[in-house]
Amino acid sequence: MYDFIALGDTATDVFIKLEDDSRAKIEGEPGTPDYRISLPFTAKIPYSDSITISGVGNAPNASVSVATLGLRSALVAHVGEDEPGRETIASLKKRGVETKFVTIESGKHTNYSYLLWYKNDRTILRRNEKFDYSLPDFGTPSWVYVSSIGSNTLDIYDKLALFLKENPTIKLAFQPGSKEIPLGKKLSSLYERADIYFSNVEEAETILGINTLGIEELLKRFKELGPKIVVITDGPKGAYAYDGKDMYHQLPYPDPKPPLERTGAGDAFSSTTTGALAMGKSLPEAMQWGAINSMSVVQYVGGQEGLLNKEKIEEYLKNAPESFKTKKLN
Repeated sequence: MYDFIALGDTATDVFIKLEDDSRAKIEGEPGTPDYRISLPFTAKIPYSDSITISGVGNAPNASVSVATLGLRSALVAHVGEDEPGRETIASLKKRGVETKFVTIESGKHTNYSYLLWYKNDRTILRRNEKFDYSLPDFGTPSWVYVSSIGSNTLDIYDKLALFLKENPTIKLAFQPGSKEIPLGKKLSSLYERADIYFSNVEEAETILGINTLGIEELLKRFKELGPKIVVITDGPKGAYAYDGKDMYHQLPYPDPKPPLERTGAGDAFSSTTTGALAMGKSLPEAMQWGAINSMSVVQYVGGQEGLLNKEKIEEYLKNAPESFKTKKLN
């Protein structure tokens, strides 16, 4: 039996690092719809490097994160019958993830992305294939982690909700992705079933169809959808959690140096928090583990290279400043 099964899209990412003198222009405030990068049209834009990474995405990053912690981890995903698909499977195997549930679809192409990397953040240009998603027989793992399945229909979500209803011992972690968030409350069966839910402030607002009333009220409103634990991140302010009784605030772990690139920071936090819960940690302890792994990931390119094993996380935790301890808000 697996400790952790992640379901969601996988892709190959090509990071294109723009030079500081590329004439790229950043506008707006981080976390708002007006936060954007612009480049001169028809110009020749200089870049310093390009890096290709296979087998990435919310769910693959999560499966690698938990495997790195030492848990038995597998991924349910679809790839094309092409070189990026073969490289994806090889990369995941190398990082300790079971790939027997990765479906290879003939005549289709593995999802592919180009990331315009400027300073310490990026804009993603993504091509998503229309796969025929299915739910394989992966038994009854301890945890199922769902994020960014990318389906064009609700069938896969309905099948998943039915499977989870028939297997009440399985715990569900739900981190809705770019396809799930606009569906809002249409995925109520998954929100009701979730043992833990993750998103940032803006995503939670979109799902609920409201403007923020403050983080504490947002947590309470989302808890009404049914998750046993609601976790909402708020950028440099850290993460907040609510289990229906207690409300917590977790600050980020202090960066040892300025972040190199932020891809996968949210995945590291969510999956490591889930992995720590699977290992028997309390919610405050699990959030601390998640914050440490999130800090480490942004020191590297992509969402997997900086992932830590449990021994390294415990070392960081031992040396953490007093201010890093999770605070109860009520």
